[in-house]
Amino acid sequence: MAKLNENFGNLKKNYLFIEIAKRIKAYSEQNPDEAKKLIRMGIGDVTRPLAPVVVDAMVKAAKEMGEMETFRGYEDSGAGYDFLREAVSKYYKSFGADVPAEEIRISDGAKSDCGNIISIFGSGNTVLVTDPAYPVYVDSNIMNGNSVIFADSTEENGFNAMPDKNVKADLIYLCSPNNPTGSAYSKEQLKEWVDYALANDAVIIYDAAYEAFITEDNIPRSIYCIEGAKKCAIEICSLSKTASFTGTRCGYTVVPFDLVRKNSKGEDIKIADLWARRQGSCFNGVSYPVQRAAEAVFTEEGQKQCRENIAYYQENARIIMNALDEIGIKYTGGVNSPYVWLKCPNGMDSWAFFDMLLTKVQVVGTPGAGFGKNGDGWFRLTSFSTHEKTAEAMERVKSLLK
Repeated sequence: MAKLNENFGNLKKNYLFIEIAKRIKAYSEQNPDEAKKLIRMGIGDVTRPLAPVVVDAMVKAAKEMGEMETFRGYEDSGAGYDFLREAVSKYYKSFGADVPAEEIRISDGAKSDCGNIISIFGSGNTVLVTDPAYPVYVDSNIMNGNSVIFADSTEENGFNAMPDKNVKADLIYLCSPNNPTGSAYSKEQLKEWVDYALANDAVIIYDAAYEAFITEDNIPRSIYCIEGAKKCAIEICSLSKTASFTGTRCGYTVVPFDLVRKNSKGEDIKIADLWARRQGSCFNGVSYPVQRAAEAVFTEEGQKQCRENIAYYQENARIIMNALDEIGIKYTGGVNSPYVWLKCPNGMDSWAFFDMLLTKVQVVGTPGAGFGKNGDGWFRLTSFSTHEKTAEAMERVKSLLK
């Protein structure tokens, strides 16, 4: 009889966004006319289209695939084409991080790598996750039989959990700017985490998917802006929010060659070699047209056009924050992030607030409780909508809560 991975039985019954979809569906079926007014500000999916220079590059590459002379099959290395890895490396240099192209592997997005990276580490690790957190960090480790412990991100610490010297962890998940809270670590705070990881021989898995939204000078765009990070950190990033690639799928993961740990025999093992072996066995790479499109993101014109989209979302965040300021609702995020993390009014729990917004003003957000115990009583709104819908949604919220 085939044996099952019974760790799946330890997962919560429903993934957060599946539960949200169920509630929206039930409401819409019972209230078809009201459902037509729904404004969705829950799931962090972009709405602005791909930049024209990106589309042009993808179309050109697709045409190349239709010609015998320029057709490409399997990519030789599986790590990504050199032209894209070099472009990503140059991008890192633009904000002060030295990341050689050889340490970069192209992937189909940050979510995949955040889940898959755990397979190169043994089961039975103690994994530290900040709470609230993106569910993939917790779920992927439960699936692999690891012990998950939490560092509390709360209103008191600005939703920036800091290391506890009395707690021992083998792996650490950090996300800055954070999903869901929108908070971001300063250079000094990240240095504390790097020092903690080095002292404990731990490895940080650093999710930098929202780095392009950073506006403040003291917020690092990469953990590799921190001294010592190359000896303890893996960085995962994505073009989903940076360049509207949620439906196109492309990201990258950096595993420095200086990141070395010992195996059970006491031998030094490069973590980069393990990741290369894993990806070589289980992943055939990102398509050539998509990689050419991604390369275009990092050109001067590509950056200009993508920044225009990001600025559009940042204006939406300002609309949300201004409305919350007007009605006196506490929040974090919005400044360095597309997410605004607000405190539910009158001590309401997250799901009760979700249901109230859905049924009373037809606005959909994300209950903070779905991201961990410290998220209960909080709520996430995203800026990934149009100016018009964002403004309308916040007018409805103000009319309800004033």
